[in-house]
Amino acid sequence: MRLVDGAQAIRDDLPASATVTVDIPLEAGDSQGSAVDRLSSVVAVRDSQLQALNTLKAAGDWALTIGGDCGVELASIGAVSDRDDVAVLWFDAHPDLHTPDSSPSAAFHGMVLRTLLGDGDERLVPATPLRLQNVILVGTRAFEDDEAAYAAEVGLRSISTADFSAQALLAAVEASGATSIYVHIDLDVLDPAEIQGIGFPEPFGLNTAEVTAAIREVKARFPIVGAGITEFAPASPEQATDDLSTILRLIGALTR
Repeated sequence: MRLVDGAQAIRDDLPASATVTVDIPLEAGDSQGSAVDRLSSVVAVRDSQLQALNTLKAAGDWALTIGGDCGVELASIGAVSDRDDVAVLWFDAHPDLHTPDSSPSAAFHGMVLRTLLGDGDERLVPATPLRLQNVILVGTRAFEDDEAAYAAEVGLRSISTADFSAQALLAAVEASGATSIYVHIDLDVLDPAEIQGIGFPEPFGLNTAEVTAAIREVKARFPIVGAGITEFAPASPEQATDDLSTILRLIGALTR
């Protein structure tokens, strides 16, 4: 419910005329015999999102998706995964690289990127998975063992918090061969000193100023085809108010 409150708080500060609300199932959902918790709800949300995204795409617009957890990116990134010209900039403290077999929690938000790369429940894997060379982990610092082993095995590009800069990000996009970008921001990529309303804070994160500056520089070179902001989970209305200025700075960097 904190994620619901977080999404609502962000929506209340956005122009109503430019906002589309995607309804989500009220029921918890069922795993349907899989190792993915609430699989039926994940599928239902994905399908509803894709309808909204396809409408925007037909009008020539790109979407900024506001979560919810990182599971919303299944549809938003999946909608552009068939394009080999798109680099996915995964700003996230966690890589979300589990499979249903390796996940200790069965929570889909820890499997999203791996599923988009083609390893996941067959009902969730996109028809055209992302190419490994087009994915760049940014500020990711909380790997579980199976995730770290996979990232090392396949050679996923990664920019640590210590090495992060606009120049490093530009170089990584150039090396991928992509000519456009999708920007995923899980708010826990930021240092906990920067934002309070997150469910899984990790120390030694990025600061808002360097993230917004880097996004603006990369956008000046590579057009943006989509973005997502996820995992805002304030514990109180006061906490939401305190954090919104940070979130709106990120939105401004993505959209202006």
